[in-house]
Amino acid sequence: MGFPLVRNINELPQSNYGREGLSHITLAGSLLHGMKEIEVWLQTFSPGSRTPIHRHSCEEVFIVLKGNGTLHLASDVHGRYPGHPKVFPIFANSTFIIPVNDVHQVWNTDNNADLQIVVIVSRPPVKVFIYEDWLMPHIAARLKYPYYWDEECFDTPVRDEL
Repeated sequence: MGFPLVRNINELPQSNYGREGLSHITLAGSLLHGMKEIEVWLQTFSPGSRTPIHRHSCEEVFIVLKGNGTLHLASDVHGRYPGHPKVFPIFANSTFIIPVNDVHQVWNTDNNADLQIVVIVSRPPVKVFIYEDWLMPHIAARLKYPYYWDEECFDTPVRDEL
């Protein structure tokens, strides 16, 4: 095992990767920590911030640690485009799942507090398809791979730490 078994979250790399209002920390990653089946992130969204509309070919589990927000989810992966999403409130101590290839977006809808979530994804590193809006055809979605936090890992040599 070439990485520490126990790590202090406060000492892990944190960035917004050019997205205003986001703080992302990879807690356990495929490229960063040698994970093969899952990847775990800690993400904090400032008031009003959100993810892009996107999908990926993995399962995803969210655990809301604090704050309030909204999940937008379009489950019609067989149509021409995502269409109008269903909207679900999310809140502290709630959890939700995103099935493979379902188009989704997470918003912090609280005007005064951060939304903080733990995200667990299968099949890392993730290939993300980004949509400009809910009526953009699936075939026109832009592939981003590696994703921003994995991109850094491809450029950084892996260090052996004891």
